[in-house]
Amino acid sequence: MTTRRLKDLVASKLMFSATVLLSLLVLVIAFALFYRSLPILTTQPLGELLFSSSWHPLRSEFGFYPFIMGTIWVTALAMALSIPPSLLTSIYLAEYAPSRVRGMIKPMIDLLAGIPSVVYGLWGVLVVVPLIRGYVAPLAGVTSTGYTVLAGGIVLAIMVFPIIISISEEVIRAVPQETREASMALGATKWQTVKHVVVRSSFPGIIAATILGFGRAFGETMAVLMVVGNVPNAPSSLFDPAYPLPALIANNYGEMMSIPLYDSALMFAALVLILLVLLFSVAAEIILLRIKRRYIVG
Repeated sequence: MTTRRLKDLVASKLMFSATVLLSLLVLVIAFALFYRSLPILTTQPLGELLFSSSWHPLRSEFGFYPFIMGTIWVTALAMALSIPPSLLTSIYLAEYAPSRVRGMIKPMIDLLAGIPSVVYGLWGVLVVVPLIRGYVAPLAGVTSTGYTVLAGGIVLAIMVFPIIISISEEVIRAVPQETREASMALGATKWQTVKHVVVRSSFPGIIAATILGFGRAFGETMAVLMVVGNVPNAPSSLFDPAYPLPALIANNYGEMMSIPLYDSALMFAALVLILLVLLFSVAAEIILLRIKRRYIVG
């Protein structure tokens, strides 16, 4: 075996080992959380933990339904608010923006990704919450403190923007130029080429960008904690307060650990959070596979 082939083999084995180890980290984390959750899982039925709304740690009542629903409400709203403008922005930067404009906008988008979450939270408290309390809620005919699902969704959507925009723009720009030229040579306009050829070719990458943005939104803690109100009730509208799972863990871990099962309950909350992210990621992958098959058949 030559030296060059030996180096290639060693490099391949090292990269494979690193990939396997990083993949196993998720399982290791999940197992550790499951092990720490065993005390509460062995003393209370799983259905009661997941679907009960009673949260009274002093009485050993740990119902996670309000926190699960709060997480889903805030994350779903954030993704609904962030995906359309992010996709339009990425298309503009990749297909329409002059190089000078792109050079000005891209660093600003990258800067958004680097701003600490606590700064987003402070901005939400100072701007978004008063705006909802003083203007949006009265327009909707409701009374609200401003610390609501809507506030959390708006702040979270802004935090997700740079992730989806940056990845989607790179994926769209990666579509070969020959594909665009072939479409326009057949008489398609610029927008028709972008809509039916470029976006269609890069759609799997756009879905991947959306999944990454969803993961960021689902696990965000500090900014959401500061603006959603942290009331352990399942929300029924955008103007209700919420209490997502990350905020529950951040607010309570280290506090009142002398209460039996409290530590185990918070570990179970972290386990539920990981499983929910895994569930939605698998669902997104299944949808992506179906889309690919439809495109291939079409």
